[in-house]
This record gives sequence, C-alpha cells and structure tokens, in this order.
Amino acid sequence: MNEDLICILGPTASGKTKYAVNLAHRIGGEIISADSRQVYRGMDIGTGKDLAEYTVDGAAIPYHLIDIVDAGEKYNLFRYQQDFLKVYTDIRRRGKMPVLCGGTGLYIDAVTSGYSMAEVPENLELRSELELLSMAELIKRLEGMKSLHNTTDTDTKKRVIRAIEIETYRQSHPEMRRSEGFPLNTRFIGMLVSRDERVKKIDKRLKERLEGGMIEEVKGLLENGISPEDLIYYGLEYKFVTLYILGKLTYNQMESQLATAIHQFAKRQMTWFRGMERRGVRIEWVEP
Repeated sequence: MNEDLICILGPTASGKTKYAVNLAHRIGGEIISADSRQVYRGMDIGTGKDLAEYTVDGAAIPYHLIDIVDAGEKYNLFRYQQDFLKVYTDIRRRGKMPVLCGGTGLYIDAVTSGYSMAEVPENLELRSELELLSMAELIKRLEGMKSLHNTTDTDTKKRVIRAIEIETYRQSHPEMRRSEGFPLNTRFIGMLVSRDERVKKIDKRLKERLEGGMIEEVKGLLENGISPEDLIYYGLEYKFVTLYILGKLTYNQMESQLATAIHQFAKRQMTWFRGMERRGVRIEWVEP
C-alpha cells in the first residue's frame, strides 16, 4: 500500500512513543501526537509526554500537536481535526512521512476517516434540563445514545453533560462527506502487549511518576490559577492527584484508585481498537 500516513497506536504504557520515534528516525518521518491531553502546556508528567524520547542517536525527531494550548483551556475534537490537517499537509508538502502516534481512539478515528465535522455549539436549554439529573441518570442517558469506549465522558458531571450535548447534536445533523486533504491510505501498527505485562508497566510507571514530581506538577498548575474543577475534568492523574491535594483522598487511596482507573482506561482503549478492526480497519499488531 502506498500509504499517506503511518499510525502507531496502543494502550497506555505499551511503548508506542518509543516505537514511533525510532520508526520516524529510520524513514525520515515526523511525529504527530494523537493524545487528547498532551496538547496542554504544563501537563507533562501526568500525560506522559516523555519528550526526551524524541531524540535518537543525537538526532531530534520533529513532533507536532504537543504543548499547543494552555492548561485550563477547553480543547476539543473539532480543533484537533483542524490542527492535524494543517500539520499533516505541511509534512507531506515537505516530502516527509507523517507518523501519527497516540492512544486516543476518537482522535485517531477523526483524522484517519477524515469526515468533516461542525463544531458542536452549546445547547443552554438542554444543559439546564440535564443539570437537574443525577450522575447515574446522566450516564444511563448517555449509554442509551452511544457505546462508551475510549472516553473519559463519565469522569465528571460536566463531562457527561457535554457528551450528551455532542451526541444530541450529532444525531440531528447527518454525517457530512469526507473532507479533502485528509490521508486516504493509513497503515495502522498496534503495540501488542499482554494484559499481565500491561498491568506491570502501568503500575511501575505510575509509581515512577508519583515519585518523579507529578504531585508537584499538579500543585504548580493549581498555583498558576488552573481551577481544581478544570484539572478534575482532565481525568486520570489530574483528577485523583487534585483530589489528594484537596484532602479528599489519602495518598494510598489516591494511588490505589488512580491505578484502577488507568487499568480500566487501558482496557477501554483496547476495546476501541478492536472496534476499529470490526469496522474493517487492518491493524498490524507487533511486539514493541
């Protein structure tokens, strides 16, 4: 296949960044991140940017869509699709191979399928109605509208309401045609890691992050004016570490609950990728 794009995907802690960087080094490519949280400046340890990995044999591998907006800002799928298209077009224009790397299945789908999207406006009337519902009622309503896969839609009430708002809009607006400029032929390579190995890697990496400054990173974000609600909105590390800093969790509770949440997140990621395969996407699974 004469590919327009190579996509390296896999669950968290599967080694996809290292694999993608080494591949880009061999073929003269450039990395495009497909991670919904690595777009934020100052959110480094918790999102696993690992920027030191973008150097191979002394050569810096160019990367894109990392550190492009301030923490606290709301970045969304529509903006990511537009930002991807600009970067992808530029890399192709310069004769380089774009290597998409990440674990956010929704972002990967959005750019490899290339369907045009309209930015979903706020529906204040719907929001007012949803605010009256309990978290359990909101989740049940969302589950009735779509399958929940690789999302953090149910982390907070604000997220669930926004997810329902988006799905309501999508159902009332038929899917538009494929937009021009997006890759037509994508080669998908997935990181094949056993469940036991994945669990070990996640636990090891979490301990390293907690001991390596992740709590200080979150404290710094709070001191710089990012609200606790915004950090909790980002989910996983930022949610549980913020709750610990606020005194709502003990250290052991935070570490235990966060580990469980990351394991569940990795499982949802794999569910998403298997869903892509059921829809006809061919993924070459390799050991990293």
